[in-house]
Amino acid sequence: MESKEEKIINDLILNGGLEVVAIDQETGEMLYSFTPKIEKLMPDLYQEHLQSVNLAIMNLWEKGFLNLDLFAKDPIITITEKALKEEEIIALSKEDRWSLFEIMRLLKRKV
Repeated sequence: MESKEEKIINDLILNGGLEVVAIDQETGEMLYSFTPKIEKLMPDLYQEHLQSVNLAIMNLWEKGFLNLDLFAKDPIITITEKALKEEEIIALSKEDRWSLFEIMRLLKRKV
């Protein structure tokens, strides 16, 4: 029998609000990403996620891994040279590494 969390995850996948993006190399667990549909499917979760993403971006900016143009109508995010150095990435927490890799994946997707 699936847990409440597993049911929510499965429902979100089936409804297009969540997608599998990778597998955690350390734990073997699936890693997910929200799709734009999450805003309509679960607005509260979307707002919470948006806050979390903004905090992660600001954190990586403060640590010198991202450049931000906060004055642009749609703020522009780019990676810095530091984000390409393995020794710098290894020094980050697991959460910060995941955030950085996800940002890099999404930026690559736009190109």
